[in-house]
Amino acid sequence: MKKYFSLLVIVLMIAGFSSLFSQVGSELQEGSQGSSQVGKKEAQTLWMPSIFSDNMVVQRETEIPLWGKGIPGMNIKIEASWGEKGSAVVNPEGKWEAKIKTLKAGGPFTISVVMGNETINYKNVLSGEVWVCSGQSNMEMPLSGWPPKDLIEEGTEAIENSASNTIRLFEVTKAYSTKKEDDCKGTWQEANPETTPSFSATAYFFGKKLFDELKVPIGLIHTSWGGTRIESWISADALSKMDKYKNFQKILDESNEGYTKLMKWLEGHKTIDVSGKPELEKFVNLDFDDSECAESDYDDSDWLSINLPTGWENSKIGNYDGVIWFRKKIEIPNEWVGKELVLELGPIDDMDVTYVNGVKVGAYETGGYWQTPRVYTVPKDVAKSNIITIATRVIDNKGGGGIYGQNEMLKIYKKDGGDPIFIAGEWNYLPVAEYLGGRFFVFNAKNGDYLDAPKSEINISEQAPTVLYNAMIAPLVPYKIKGAIWYQGESNVGNFAEYPQLMSIMINNWRNEFKSGEFPFYYTQIAPYRYREGTNSQYLREAQLKSLSIPKAGMAVTMDIGNIENIHPGNKKSVGDRLAAWALNKDYKINVPYSGPIYKEQRIEGNKVILSFDYGRGLEIKPINGKNNFQIAGANKVFYDADVKINGDELIISSKEVAEPMSVRYCWSDILEGTLFNQDRLPAPSFRTDSW
Repeated sequence: MKKYFSLLVIVLMIAGFSSLFSQVGSELQEGSQGSSQVGKKEAQTLWMPSIFSDNMVVQRETEIPLWGKGIPGMNIKIEASWGEKGSAVVNPEGKWEAKIKTLKAGGPFTISVVMGNETINYKNVLSGEVWVCSGQSNMEMPLSGWPPKDLIEEGTEAIENSASNTIRLFEVTKAYSTKKEDDCKGTWQEANPETTPSFSATAYFFGKKLFDELKVPIGLIHTSWGGTRIESWISADALSKMDKYKNFQKILDESNEGYTKLMKWLEGHKTIDVSGKPELEKFVNLDFDDSECAESDYDDSDWLSINLPTGWENSKIGNYDGVIWFRKKIEIPNEWVGKELVLELGPIDDMDVTYVNGVKVGAYETGGYWQTPRVYTVPKDVAKSNIITIATRVIDNKGGGGIYGQNEMLKIYKKDGGDPIFIAGEWNYLPVAEYLGGRFFVFNAKNGDYLDAPKSEINISEQAPTVLYNAMIAPLVPYKIKGAIWYQGESNVGNFAEYPQLMSIMINNWRNEFKSGEFPFYYTQIAPYRYREGTNSQYLREAQLKSLSIPKAGMAVTMDIGNIENIHPGNKKSVGDRLAAWALNKDYKINVPYSGPIYKEQRIEGNKVILSFDYGRGLEIKPINGKNNFQIAGANKVFYDADVKINGDELIISSKEVAEPMSVRYCWSDILEGTLFNQDRLPAPSFRTDSW
């Protein structure tokens, strides 16, 4: 995935448009992946959602629900090969639900579901442990990584050794919806080198660790979407507990008419399907019938305008995946004419092809280079006058997009030296294709028909509250699960104050909907990363630390395994292992260490502050570049680098600059990395003692 720098993402943009890409209607009626036997004289009306399929794992030693649709009044009979039976009657709305008991871990088994002359048989079913794995890009990041830069440490070896008929994977296809959906697109598969490369690395390593320790079948349900906010994963009813979202479902309902018109308009356009192409080839040499947009004499006076650099999610474009041209005409000194120039545009999210006066000067047409500054040489015969036109076509396929660096990064200058001309500021832009579900819907660049697109009342995207719950969680409930793991937070750094409440609402929401009791919920604290200036992601980490007060919640800390230059650190194995350690200790009663030091309290003795910790046995400081990343302050709240001494299970913090200390902060910034560990070599989260 990519950056998610938009700290003040406006979820519902009044201008611009995006689209609602939801698996609804006939696509959801494809039914489950079991085999079916249907009477010759009767059309098949027995239906079950996709979460039930061959190869599935059912939660062991409990009572599991099965549900679906059928003919009102008909009897449903269920029989499992381990000897249990269940039954139900289809209600007047055409729905039914039944329950059967499961046995201890094992298999393979079969389950048959019968209504009249219709039968669905599920084969190769295992009884074991089932976990839901959700979040944003760091949960989504697959075991194969996102080449060429976002790679998974030990990923290749893990893929090669992933063949296992006792680890099963269910991947929920990305979708969002304004209403709760009955189904999602996906099927259970056995883990092997063909299925694991595209599966969540964090989820896989978590499941592999559980299997290695428990030796029972593991079922992993992966449902995540990069760049998304926690609000998107909460139902409308649950989210309405917050005043700001009290009437949000009504707003979504009222948007449907505009959405329907918009989708009908989109479907009337030419499409380019890249869903089946290899990842490194799918965006190369695409033709959107837009070549004239590169020409120097092209009239772009009726295009829209935007101030670059910016992530376009912060503009009127909003949450938009697709293709956008950016153009700017500039004047260069006469002595530059006929000379070799250098054009710099800063980083571009994700891909680009760039032209000067209609001549292609450079391109990045494969994913993974969203953090790479664009530096292109302009041949000396291109600048034939002192007026030149720069035209860049940007493709964004997920999350935020645009030419997003710093102002000083956008410039042009003579290759042999001299002062540059800075080109940040107003540019013209025009969307020429929208990317949805692996397809580009191509607009007419010649007449700019994007500008005539039907306008929805509000702009709905995967960022909107509740829409991912509706399409990617609701279709799974009430499948019986053991628990859930969660890796998200980067997209909520801008509203960190609300995050503890949102976490509590979401966890209780899922627990109520899955009907699996107060199941364990383990989450990953976001790692240090160089966000934009003023982000202060340490407040979001603090919000996540506060969420440990939620019953049966646990947090895997990543202060020591991040990458301050990459929001997608490659060490997902340690993340999965640390999440699994919580489950192994708390839920499976295996004595493994699961937490690093957690700040408990401070006391002041003269010019020193004494800190004590939970899980603080065997404290150790591992300085980074000679710094321990602790700071101390007095009443004036001016913080100075601190000296730290270890005294048993406590830390003694002091500074010659602070005679009367009052508070301590540890790793209190976006990028400071962990230096404090306990005897189990597990890191402490960042913390402060002055506000809790």
